[in-house]
Amino acid sequence: MPASEPIFVQLADTLERQILEGAFRAGDKLPSLRELAGQRNYGKNTVVAAFELLVARGLVEPRRGAGFFVKAQARAAPADDDAGSLGRAMGIVWLMRNQLREEPGQLNVGDGFPPVEWLAGARLDRHHHKVARGGLGTLFRYGNRFGYEPLRQRLVRRLADFGVQAGTRQIVLTHGANEAMDIIVRYFVPPGAVVLADDPGYYPLFGKLHLAGARTVGVPRRADGPDPQALEQLLLRHRPRVFFTQSLAHNPTGSDLAPAVAQRVLALARQHNLLIVENDPLADFRPPQSTRLAALDGLERTLYVGSFSKSLSAALRVGFIACSADLASDLADLKALVHVSSSEYCERTVETLLGERQYLAHLAHLRRRVGEATARAQGLLQGFGAELFAQTPASLFLWARLPGVPDALALAEALRERQVMMAPGRIFSVDPEAVSPWSRFNVGAVLDPRFAPALQSVLRSGD
Repeated sequence: MPASEPIFVQLADTLERQILEGAFRAGDKLPSLRELAGQRNYGKNTVVAAFELLVARGLVEPRRGAGFFVKAQARAAPADDDAGSLGRAMGIVWLMRNQLREEPGQLNVGDGFPPVEWLAGARLDRHHHKVARGGLGTLFRYGNRFGYEPLRQRLVRRLADFGVQAGTRQIVLTHGANEAMDIIVRYFVPPGAVVLADDPGYYPLFGKLHLAGARTVGVPRRADGPDPQALEQLLLRHRPRVFFTQSLAHNPTGSDLAPAVAQRVLALARQHNLLIVENDPLADFRPPQSTRLAALDGLERTLYVGSFSKSLSAALRVGFIACSADLASDLADLKALVHVSSSEYCERTVETLLGERQYLAHLAHLRRRVGEATARAQGLLQGFGAELFAQTPASLFLWARLPGVPDALALAEALRERQVMMAPGRIFSVDPEAVSPWSRFNVGAVLDPRFAPALQSVLRSGD
């Protein structure tokens, strides 16, 4: 703002901008005269003049004995989540923002998380006092560069149940699976490198690779895993160093890796010196003996990424990388350089939860809920004539296309007008401009009584 403007005008302009940008909302009380005068070292008369100017602009109103409040009819800047058309908004950052917010009355059918009530049985509220009492000596300092050792010890036993043999020095705890991916990308992917990834696949990974300056090439995903023939051709053509994949409860298709396909993928990795990053965020939704590349490979050419966001709480932000000991040490150093450390408090919380007998009951209940919801959601979608990409006994996600819908983005736009948010297929494509008839459906959200009438209305109207 011009320095020649009077101070009270500058203050009024600053407060107006904050109101229009949403820092103060309709009905909010502005800081008192005393607070603003003290914070900014202004005279009270200056602050009074600024408030009077805001009143004149129609932005605030005085209330006798209470102060100044933002008027309900004050103009508001468009919410950043709603800026632009749907086609422009339906991108990686938009979808992440959409998952991180809850709008009253809005149903997020493409949600990436289980319904909150499914996770309530973990009872996080019961354990915070144990965490704080047991860690008074360390909770005020940074943690170990590898992460909280008792949790890593539990993960050694957990991974052994999956058939993955690893020691504590082969595990690096991270601030969720996304930080794990970020560290791996920083370590292995230089600018300009060609990287392979499932297509469709995990859209935040595509964003990270784009930010790193990499060229991402998609490996077509089938109902039984990555297409081995396509993978072989891409290895011969591009000679990439890294392939990112998700073997079980694949996001977004809900499909599982078949044993024969897993063996073929590993044979190609050995032949072409390929490193495989296996992301397994939904491990607790599948039986321990399910096919995992890291178990078959013994962490020789694989890095295994895990998380507790889907089975305990996304708010805890605890994940991990399991790999060879030498590589784990390097990744722990990189983690320390970029992020200093992960949260020992959160890691202690997860370790405490895993040690409770109630945890096994929680997992059993969660798997039962997922299985029941999957069967019902599949039946509901098929009742609309939908084609399912894969038949699965239990999955948080279903990948489906509806009859007469060549572009799921148009369907998403029509449903958005009815307060139903979809996750159209192009979001999960390596090529974001590719037209896709597929959508990701969260099995819990599909069963919400608002969904079926909204979808029926759209399909009937031909929107």
